[in-house]
Amino acid sequence: GVPDVTMGEDVCAWVQLHPGATLTAEELQGFCRDQITYFNVPRHIRFVVEFPMSVTGKIQKFIMREQIQAELAQSA
Repeated sequence: GVPDVTMGEDVCAWVQLHPGATLTAEELQGFCRDQITYFNVPRHIRFVVEFPMSVTGKIQKFIMREQIQAELAQSA
């Protein structure tokens, strides 16, 4: 999640595609609109090659949250 003034937190999705696969943010949001409630559809989508991992192989979500917050702060 990403901090949001109105809702408290906004949905952010990090997507890692298979090699050779293509997907746009709009296609992903369109798919999500048909599958889940409107407030759970991610407003922020980031396509990555790999996720930040710990030495034990777990995804480090706190690093992901820090990176997206820094990106959003720069764009604002």
